[in-house]
Amino acid sequence: MSALLTVQPRGHSRAISAALYALTGTVIRVTLVLRSLDDADLDDLFEWEKDPRAVEMAAFTRADPSDRAAFDAHYERIRNDPTCTLLAIDDGDGLVGTVGSFTRYDDREVTYWIAPARWGEGLATAALNAFLGVKTTRPLLARVAEHNVGSATVLVRAGFVQIGSATSYAEGVGREVVEHIYRLAR
Repeated sequence: MSALLTVQPRGHSRAISAALYALTGTVIRVTLVLRSLDDADLDDLFEWEKDPRAVEMAAFTRADPSDRAAFDAHYERIRNDPTCTLLAIDDGDGLVGTVGSFTRYDDREVTYWIAPARWGEGLATAALNAFLGVKTTRPLLARVAEHNVGSATVLVRAGFVQIGSATSYAEGVGREVVEHIYRLAR
């Protein structure tokens, strides 16, 4: 599956876009493609998933994010499971994240991961909205650590509504973390 979408950069890129527009009269846009995750993407994804800031934000990661063997086993299992969907988010210059869905406790859930260097650019919002346009199973759940306000904002912008919370042990950070549960019904 491949989906093509165009987004106006946000965050730090907005200032650059505004300056270029003022100089050239051209609006700068980033084109994202949702595509299959390739073996060549895994090295970048591993680096992002062991980034201490990203582990803190996600919280519910592997116990040792720097364990490459555990990472490889995890992604081999996901990529070979026909009930899981995992797509690469590509900005034309390469991988900038992933978006996907899986079944947990008989509920379909969504997941996404953006390269930490690209946080704040609107990539997660654009990619999730594109994903929801092609993967139409509803209801769809999402879970986000309470302190991850950016990810919660992405979900709300996509139409998810918070329906509950749970406190669980998060191996990635080694402590109990409140996780908010969101639901998309439409």
